[in-house]
Amino acid sequence: MLAPALFSPLRRRGLALPNRIVMAPMTRSRAAQPGDIPTALMAEYYAQRASAGLIISEASQISCQGQGYSHTPGIYSAAQINGWRKVTEAVHAAGGRMVLQLWHVGRMSHPVFHDGALPVAPSALAPDAQVWVVGSDGIGRMVDCPTPRALETAEIADIVEDYRRAAGNAMAAGFDGVEIHAANGYLIDQFLRSTSNNRTDAYGGSIDKRVRFLEEVALVVAHEVGAARTGVRLAPYITARGMACPDIIDTILEAARRLDALDIGYLHLSEADWDDAPQVPEDFRHTLRRHFDGAILVAGGYDAERAQAIVQADLADAVAFGRPFIANPDLAARIAHDHPLADFDPTTLFGGDARGYSDYPPRHGSPQLTAKADA
Repeated sequence: MLAPALFSPLRRRGLALPNRIVMAPMTRSRAAQPGDIPTALMAEYYAQRASAGLIISEASQISCQGQGYSHTPGIYSAAQINGWRKVTEAVHAAGGRMVLQLWHVGRMSHPVFHDGALPVAPSALAPDAQVWVVGSDGIGRMVDCPTPRALETAEIADIVEDYRRAAGNAMAAGFDGVEIHAANGYLIDQFLRSTSNNRTDAYGGSIDKRVRFLEEVALVVAHEVGAARTGVRLAPYITARGMACPDIIDTILEAARRLDALDIGYLHLSEADWDDAPQVPEDFRHTLRRHFDGAILVAGGYDAERAQAIVQADLADAVAFGRPFIANPDLAARIAHDHPLADFDPTTLFGGDARGYSDYPPRHGSPQLTAKADA
């Protein structure tokens, strides 16, 4: 077997997985309209990939206010809960495990999603970014994000409550846990960084204050679903979208320390995956281990060789693969048996139907791994 470290069971705090290959969250924009409701097609897509040790769902907005891209699923309405329940039932029937990623995009949005109102953010600072919007002609286009409206202090508690409610909805939909999206320039990440947060109240200024919003969200979510069933995604070395904060590493480490105190199940590091991207220093990984005793997942352009190496070195407990899972629903088996990977069609990534989504076949005759865990 190739990469044997990836196929050892994982038991650490909140995770009990049969292998260390995780399906990373990927926006595919195929929720039914109106209502941003998960569909039977999505259930088929995720169930095909149930041999992953864990599936992390595509990011799902916790409220109407939290949306920033067209046709992304939500987790705040009864119809959305019912739609997601079909997904989790299909994944569980195939022997898999799945958590829902909770999402509020903050300033990474557009007035089209908010009846013409501006998106909200910690501060009225525009991101250097675009979001994908489907126009009245049915065609999706990337459009610039405007300068957002700064949240009033009293509004922040309402968003924390939205996270709590969404986490409860996820459990009602049958998920095995939730992951709080606090990375990649979205709302919680915007609070963490001085480049996007210039507040002067209890949520801005010092590291202690900038971490407060994440801590409050994690506290209510962990109380709602259980700390062991809660994960948090962070992006310490990603600086796109105007997020190049000079003290972000110290901020992330303080966040990790506080999340460890809450017994959060895992941290999921989103790492840069473009050519010539900054590498995560090994000393940061060791320091993170000292600050956080739960499981650590990593994602960002890993192949089987790099994934094997980082797990074997105990610098991560599991590796999340994104793009390789698109055209390779049997990715774990292909890695195990060193079979070639299929390429995906980039024109079908966002929106559409089964083409380029659930129509990628497993390798003919490829030995299949069981998705069921003894762990």
